[in-house]
Amino acid sequence: MNTPALTARVPHIRRYQDWLRDTRGLAFDDYHALWRWSTTDLDAFWQSIWDYFDIQSPTPHTAVLAKNVMPGAVWFPGAQTNYAQQVFRHVQPAHAAGLPAIISENEKGQVRTLSWPELKRQVASLALHLQRQGVQPGDRVAAYMPNIPETIAAFLATASIGAVWSVCAPDMGTNAVLDRFKQIEPKVLIAVDGVTWAGRDIDRLAVVQELRAALPSVQHLIVQRNLDTTVSVADSADWAGATARNDAETAAFEPMWLPFDHPLWVVYSSGTTGLPKPIVHAHGGMILVMLMLASLHNDVGCSYAPETLGERFHWYSSTGWVMWNAQIAGLLSGTTCVIFDGSPGGSKEAPDWTVLWRFAARHQVTFFGAGAAFYANCMKAGVDLAQCGDLSRIWALGTTGSPLAPDVQAWGTEQFRRISSGPLQDDIWWCNISGGTDFCGAFIGGHRELPQSPGVMQCRMLGAAVEAWNDAGEPVVGQVGELVCTQPIPSMPQYLVNDSDGARYRASYFEMYPPGHGRKPGGGDLDKSAGSVWRHGDWLRVGDENGEGEWCVIYGRSDATINRHGLRMGTSEIYSAVEGIPEVLDSMVIDLEYLGKESYMPLFVVLRPGVVLDEALTKRINEAIRQSLSPRFVPDAIFHVTEIPRTLSGKKQELPIKKLLLGQPLEKVVNREAMANPACLAWYEDFAKQRIAAID
Repeated sequence: MNTPALTARVPHIRRYQDWLRDTRGLAFDDYHALWRWSTTDLDAFWQSIWDYFDIQSPTPHTAVLAKNVMPGAVWFPGAQTNYAQQVFRHVQPAHAAGLPAIISENEKGQVRTLSWPELKRQVASLALHLQRQGVQPGDRVAAYMPNIPETIAAFLATASIGAVWSVCAPDMGTNAVLDRFKQIEPKVLIAVDGVTWAGRDIDRLAVVQELRAALPSVQHLIVQRNLDTTVSVADSADWAGATARNDAETAAFEPMWLPFDHPLWVVYSSGTTGLPKPIVHAHGGMILVMLMLASLHNDVGCSYAPETLGERFHWYSSTGWVMWNAQIAGLLSGTTCVIFDGSPGGSKEAPDWTVLWRFAARHQVTFFGAGAAFYANCMKAGVDLAQCGDLSRIWALGTTGSPLAPDVQAWGTEQFRRISSGPLQDDIWWCNISGGTDFCGAFIGGHRELPQSPGVMQCRMLGAAVEAWNDAGEPVVGQVGELVCTQPIPSMPQYLVNDSDGARYRASYFEMYPPGHGRKPGGGDLDKSAGSVWRHGDWLRVGDENGEGEWCVIYGRSDATINRHGLRMGTSEIYSAVEGIPEVLDSMVIDLEYLGKESYMPLFVVLRPGVVLDEALTKRINEAIRQSLSPRFVPDAIFHVTEIPRTLSGKKQELPIKKLLLGQPLEKVVNREAMANPACLAWYEDFAKQRIAAID
């Protein structure tokens, strides 16, 4: 469908405010007043989201927020939902308008368009196939799949029958995948035969066989032939056969209604110790929050609605990043999702950072999203958007994964000004967001009607009672503090797998501050029975340097979790890979992700006596990380040190060294008396001085 370049449009958040005025009698002088209402009158706000998006349930809910406690909030008891049910509400009207559900392309230039009816038919066929294999509500279906339409269909089929979905990207090594899937004990494994990346076909059947052998819970394997291999896999079903059914039963198939808090998917986020955390989110919470974020804050429109006719949503992601979940959520609101499977920067031999831009031009993308690192690479490579085809329909640029440097945003704005097709590109809107896998949403993000400025995000999200707290646990503006969320959000985790008493969940997000402190909506304390605020692990400033305005800036992680282009990994997983090499006695990795500075991740290793960190050993260390985890977590540099700084209890001092490398004085970041080996700090202090001098 060809549509002209977009012109001025009424933002969704303005339409929502008009609806509040007309149906609720609520009017707000500015966004801050609207945000304040949304985070203090939680029942009224979340009921308005339910009503505005016309969420369907065959049974009414008896309350909105029946229990305001963190963790353990109870939302919409009595209501029934299903993620796939919400998606398939759009099948008939979108198809009648001639608009597809999914447009996909890979590195080889193979383009596929999936209609809404065909998507539903494939989902129905696979759902019935899974049920014939004995899959029941609550059973886990694990996928080792790339960003292709089949993965989306597999997810919707799983969700439609009440099973619980979990996916890992095929660029992850066997050990990293097993660390995740073993914890959830999947009944079914859906896997790809291979992928194409950076110009190479990469066979993954050997990994698939390893996964099945190491997952005794798997009773059924489905193989999707992405590379068209002819090698057969014993005791497996073929994807094409499992999705081929087209009869009266598939035509009549409908997703089952499930309780609001029924598990939808398991995603993984890592702390600094132990296995990755398997985080469970629910159908109802994800439907509400994804619709609210995508429509009101990201301003992504329904493709068949007259005011947003023909809009197409693209956010480049692998299936291992939570932005894959955000990308497919476009289907919830009837939006055409445009997905790319492959390297965004060409091959090592022939780097090309115009790949995604030319892809967006071919498929008339209107909302273009990617990680902040992608835009930085485009700027460094000297990309000229005027040479990338017709980009006249793009009116918004989304970014997340790490702080977006001001000069990168300014570069992109100027690029679109040069090719502008109208007012929406004269000053292109940057929808800069920050959230997390942990609650599968965003705390900070965009607003089409607020001022924008390079290097900052426009506002705190509606419903997100986010504050920056100083060391005393007091909210501050105009200062950098710990990002906390003082009120529950429906997409916060239901629980962690294998965490029956909730101890790991509480330790991950709720133990930094005393129970009840700051929990009163609008400010103040409640009884300790209300639980604690959510501590996210990011540095945040609210307002500008003077505390004025809605601006928000994320300054990087406040803990030691590794964040590489939006993919978070616990340091323990890297240590497991590195310290498995006989020559390595100890190690420490530091992720220097910080606003306005080049992302940099050094690895420090202690070696056995007589061993030299030469090119061969460096290569082996990098290869161990590449194979066990992912190429994304290969360090920028490796340094041979005599000791890793540790506390008296033996804990690696990752966060103090991170603060030191970011320029904070040694005496303010570490207590020598609490260390087992304080003498080793001199080397790190000298290293920090050299590092800071080199980048200033």
